[in-house]
Amino acid sequence: MHYTGTIWRPPYEASSLLLEVTAGCTHHRCKFCTLYADLPFRFRMSPSEDVEADLKEAQKKYHRFTGRKPSRTFLTGANPFVLKYERLMEIAGMVHKYFPEMETIGSFARVTDITLKSDEELASLHGAGYDGLTIGIETADDEALQFMDKGYLAADILEQCGRLDRVGIRYSFFYLTGISGAGCGEDGARATAAVCNRLHPMAVGANMLTIYPDSRLYGEIRKGNWKEESEIEKYKEVRVLLEALEIPTVFAALGASNAFRMQGTLPRDRGKLLDFLDDIIKNVGEDELRHYRESVHHL
Repeated sequence: MHYTGTIWRPPYEASSLLLEVTAGCTHHRCKFCTLYADLPFRFRMSPSEDVEADLKEAQKKYHRFTGRKPSRTFLTGANPFVLKYERLMEIAGMVHKYFPEMETIGSFARVTDITLKSDEELASLHGAGYDGLTIGIETADDEALQFMDKGYLAADILEQCGRLDRVGIRYSFFYLTGISGAGCGEDGARATAAVCNRLHPMAVGANMLTIYPDSRLYGEIRKGNWKEESEIEKYKEVRVLLEALEIPTVFAALGASNAFRMQGTLPRDRGKLLDFLDDIIKNVGEDELRHYRESVHHL
């Protein structure tokens, strides 16, 4: 199998067939992100060669070593959904050729990737198996989105993910706790919940902002242009988000950036999750949480 650089996937894609069709990120400008700092965006120029070779190899390995047939493929890279409709359909055709039992194909996606497809193309992609996208919206706080150079605003999240809802392509959101900065996190959480409440994400996953010296955000902090939230503030922010979400969805904090992991289904588990957060806020000190943050050497 061909893989380039570190392969990132959501926790819930652990059992998926990981297939590389792109590497790196097309945007490459988010001030907080260092995941793809040394990896310019690239895509497989000829899917009929490298991608097909990987599918042939995967077919042999799955049948020989696992004794099972995968039901889901996850396309690796920061945002493979940016690929043109025709290329995504070609990839789907090859996946189904070598794994006829494959039910769905997912990937990371940027909000701006959706704008590149017509409604008819999105519907056709859904028919070809594309479903369960993971979208790092980060926040619906427009000021934070602009400062961090995300390349879209809250209205774009609402419009483009609404288009996914209409054609039946399911998706999950990643929320980046702390992105609004010191003193602004709870307002950012409320703004994000207000957008989510008008959409239908399968899950809302909270990750904690971790700042590294090689990020552009670190430079902004050094210049005095931005101030990081305390760790306790971040947990209070997560609590506000959780309390403000009114839709039925899965709420989770499972990534390595979270000192404490949690997961539940809303609205059923809201009380239990709020109690868990209250216990952290009340009984875990800032120093202990900061020590964990500093121990996260890379995401």
